[in-house]
Amino acid sequence: MSDTPVKQQGTAAFYGQAVASFAVAMAATSVGIFRLDADAWVRAFLAIAVLYLVTSAFTLAKVIRDRQEAGQIVSRVDQARLEKLLAEYDPFEKP
Repeated sequence: MSDTPVKQQGTAAFYGQAVASFAVAMAATSVGIFRLDADAWVRAFLAIAVLYLVTSAFTLAKVIRDRQEAGQIVSRVDQARLEKLLAEYDPFEKP
């Protein structure tokens, strides 16, 4: 009767690929900014902008994950209440 959702968890390979991809992207961006033919203040501004973008992306990902997990918890509590009511209900019981 009850469909207990299986917790989805990424594999170690997926985690490693995500970390490696992030490292390569940050390294490439850093080298690109460092080798840019511009004044130091322009490169510094671009570096700060990239760092701000990265921290904002991490924060956004965390907020989305937290909202999704909160929704799953509420859904599971509601499902448990419904199952309890259905288990206690006897249509043949006289009032």
